[in-house]
Amino acid sequence: MMTIILAAGGAAAGNGGAAPEFGLEAALREGGLISQSVFAILVLMSIVSFYILFSKLFEQQKIINQSKRVRQSFWQSNSLREGSAKLDKNSAYKQLVDDGLSAQDQHSRLTDPVEAHDWLHGSLARSEAAINSKLAGGLAFLATVGSTAPFIGLFGTVIGIYRALIKIGSSGDASINAVAGPVGEALIMTALGLVVAVPAVLAYNWLQSRNKAIAKDLSAFSTDVLGFLASNGAVRPSATAAAKPAPAAARPAATTANTGQTPAGQTRV
Repeated sequence: MMTIILAAGGAAAGNGGAAPEFGLEAALREGGLISQSVFAILVLMSIVSFYILFSKLFEQQKIINQSKRVRQSFWQSNSLREGSAKLDKNSAYKQLVDDGLSAQDQHSRLTDPVEAHDWLHGSLARSEAAINSKLAGGLAFLATVGSTAPFIGLFGTVIGIYRALIKIGSSGDASINAVAGPVGEALIMTALGLVVAVPAVLAYNWLQSRNKAIAKDLSAFSTDVLGFLASNGAVRPSATAAAKPAPAAARPAATTANTGQTPAGQTRV
């Protein structure tokens, strides 16, 4: 009899000593198909978000480098066609110049009279809008991820808690040890939703601010091209070197003040 009791106690101790499994893998296994689907959706959202982030950074940096080259050499050319030939083939600034030149050539073939300024301005604005639209591609997905990922993760958490409570209810064990583990691991889905959403929101805001700066440069360049075309080349931006103020311009006045001499025609008080 004693042997039977000891054997039963040893078996119970062996079953009770087995530590329950917790963690992401256990949560996915316990959550079933719904939790696994939620996890797959969040992972896919994260991968696509980072792909959009790095691809857009590459596109933006490319246009920023093109802007630097335009400021250095474009307006030193004798004509827009000569300046356009100096730009890269796929340059956004080359697209603006070529569209402006094409609009100028098309204006002479219009049968319905339209002001040249309005025609050129509309063509350049359309070209500028196309470039900005291409830069903004993909940002809507980042905004969608940032606003929906926390709720998708929360949905996974609700399903995980529901299944955990059903399992606890069927086992009849409502102790803190039986409840805390399954409910705690179900909260992993909410954390995953936040991990996916926060980088997407930060990336969206950062890319938007960079796009606004690029759009400002494109708008300024488009205005300069319009002025050049409308004036037949008489109006163009000043060269970078010419735009810098001459540092020696204020030296005579400073010298006069230091020596105490009074300029001609003035009386010191």
